[in-house]
Amino acid sequence: MFKSLESERAGQTRDLTDVLDAIPFDQQGLIPAIAQDIDSGTVLMLAWMDRVAVERTLREGRVCYFSRSRNQHWQKGETSGHIQDLVELRLDCDGDAILVKVRQRGPACHTNRESCFYLLADQDQIRVTTDPV
Repeated sequence: MFKSLESERAGQTRDLTDVLDAIPFDQQGLIPAIAQDIDSGTVLMLAWMDRVAVERTLREGRVCYFSRSRNQHWQKGETSGHIQDLVELRLDCDGDAILVKVRQRGPACHTNRESCFYLLADQDQIRVTTDPV
């Protein structure tokens, strides 16, 4: 499926069900999902989705992930109030990664930082930074 999409012109469409059927989910049925702020372009976090999470996100307009540690679905912000409203959901060229462009309400990271990517590798050390990614 994804190989055939490489030669498609902009504006061509495919049935969503067919595309979801072709996603190469891993052995646990998961695919990595990167969240990016639609306004700033900041990379907010990396989490995991299964097919149900993808479908729920598209249906409800709020991003839903799958927690590997809790083995259950969770909607971003359900306990913290730091909700991610879906603006766009994109698949990469191989269909093995998802990019969710979101309107983030509050910090994305459980540490109350804007982004989970605040640890900067700097030669032989890790530095905590507040720089947006």
